[in-house]
Amino acid sequence: MSAYYPQEASIFSKRAIVFLIIVVLHVLIIWAFASGLAKSGQRYLQTILQTTMIQQEKQKDLPPPPPPVDLKEKPPVQVIAPDINITVPVETPPPIVNVTTKAPPPPPPAPRAVAPGTPIKPISMPDVHDYYPEQARRDGQEGRAQVKVCVGSNGKITSADVATSSGFPSLDEAATKVAKAARFKPATSEGKPVDSCAVLPVKFELHGG
Repeated sequence: MSAYYPQEASIFSKRAIVFLIIVVLHVLIIWAFASGLAKSGQRYLQTILQTTMIQQEKQKDLPPPPPPVDLKEKPPVQVIAPDINITVPVETPPPIVNVTTKAPPPPPPAPRAVAPGTPIKPISMPDVHDYYPEQARRDGQEGRAQVKVCVGSNGKITSADVATSSGFPSLDEAATKVAKAARFKPATSEGKPVDSCAVLPVKFELHGG
């Protein structure tokens, strides 16, 4: 036991020394830190005070700030129109043209009144009995023949042909001679004589006694 105690005391002494050393180191560190902070704090406060004083002096010297600009209201924009020279071409009037108004053509002549045409007219007729064939008389032949007579504009007969027979050749031939022996007035058209044809009836009839 006596040997253990001295050994334990030496351990405690060592621990005490280490503890004291640690305490001393902390004290030195705190003192150094405190002294450094004090100096730096003093310098910082001096700098702040100097800066504040300089700013106050500058604010006194500077002119008042301009009023705040209202961004909602846009400043008027002045637009300067450029000078534009516009040359308008002058149209030359067209030359005056002398227009001669032609007189309207005269109206067409009124149609002439057309004189109605006239047919062939007999002027004189021979006696049919003078042309009655003797044989037909003895045989008691009678009949009526129609002869187509064509007369020129000069009044002369151009042709005479049987159009309708009497039933007897001798009487038809005698009717043709009667037509050729007659005289006719030519037909007219618009008042002028023209060639024309007409049918002439020739009747052969016996008388009793």
